[in-house]
Amino acid sequence: MLMAVLRRLWQTVFVLFGISALVFTVFFATPGADPTARIAGKNASPQTMQKVRQEYGFDRPLPVQYAIMMKKLFITQDLASYADRGELVVPEITRAAPVTVSLVCGAAVIWVVLSIAMGTLAAALKGSWIDRTLMMLGLIGISIPVFWLGQVANLITQNRYHDTWLFSWVPALGYVPLTQNPWGWFKALVIPWVVLAVLFIGVYSRVLRADLVALSGEDFIRTARAKGLSPARILIRHGLRTAMVTFVSLFGMDFAQLVGGGALLTEVVFGLPGVGRLTYQALTNLDLPLIMATVMYSAVFVVLANAAVDMIYLLLDPRVRDAR
Repeated sequence: MLMAVLRRLWQTVFVLFGISALVFTVFFATPGADPTARIAGKNASPQTMQKVRQEYGFDRPLPVQYAIMMKKLFITQDLASYADRGELVVPEITRAAPVTVSLVCGAAVIWVVLSIAMGTLAAALKGSWIDRTLMMLGLIGISIPVFWLGQVANLITQNRYHDTWLFSWVPALGYVPLTQNPWGWFKALVIPWVVLAVLFIGVYSRVLRADLVALSGEDFIRTARAKGLSPARILIRHGLRTAMVTFVSLFGMDFAQLVGGGALLTEVVFGLPGVGRLTYQALTNLDLPLIMATVMYSAVFVVLANAAVDMIYLLLDPRVRDAR
């Protein structure tokens, strides 16, 4: 198992290197495009253009340019946005990341708990009205666009019914840091958590229910029944553990994608200054250094989450462990 872990870590390092090289090539080594003008921004003075060209080594070979860019991004962390008055991009992402992580972690707790409960209950009562109702609710959750649901939530809690006893506690749109006011942090995020989690509750509960139903005919489930184990124990201890392999795979990739900026719509609707909203602003302003930094930030999270999922596979499924 140790060799499998080390092999996966090496693959992770190799993939991150490949992604960084690809991102650099797309943004700064495209034939016919001047990266100096892209970074300096529109209507930049000749002095600014010369400063950018020397600072980033654009008058030197591509490998040197790549090394300078990665050094500025990951080591010295002084990659600057000339489109934003020379603001350093790494501190910007560092300030935005806790907002996104807070949003995604809270939503993840909600969708994991509810989807496991709904999927397991639906599988246990397969074919009943409870099963059909839960799966119908899941389908409705999948079908509702997150930005529409967020706007409806704001209309109800921030406008029409804000003065009622039910929603008078809801604060204005925005983010409150956890370290400054934990209760304010919770109140500011609880509705965005629910809105973001609705889609994933529907997806995960339906996937888990389908896996549990499919596993009910497997040999190890029939063997457990022959031993006289109770249906609840068979479902939870044997079926659920095996079905969680698919669940964990979906969760790892979705969580990483959301933390990497995939929660953009939720952040914009609720006025949360997270990574997704920062990326949107960078794309609007054509802020090349900030765009590259946010893309790399997202890629690192996705690759590391994929590696973490592989490690969890080794614990959940002995067949994967033995194959490695």
